[in-house]
Amino acid sequence: MESALPIIVQVITGVVGGQAVGAALKTAAMGQLPKLLSGGIGGLAGGTILGSLLGGATGADPTSSGAMGGLLGDAVGGVGGGAALTGVLGIVLNALKK
Repeated sequence: MESALPIIVQVITGVVGGQAVGAALKTAAMGQLPKLLSGGIGGLAGGTILGSLLGGATGADPTSSGAMGGLLGDAVGGVGGGAALTGVLGIVLNALKK
């Protein structure tokens, strides 16, 4: 479970970031399934990158103080990655419709 916690945090926060961008930008207007998928995938990628840069929690006790920085990096990277991928995908899909 310890190694799954960062992944769960990244995916959930990525979905939150993707939904926020989908609601805020009309150019990212698309259905719920693409927003959920792109948010989750972007969150996983962004959270992994930022979490590893800030000292990821993989292999550590998730309740220790050193792991909290990793989980924070996972969450922030997840939101940012989910938002970024959803925004880019929304713009691309919107451009293809025209």
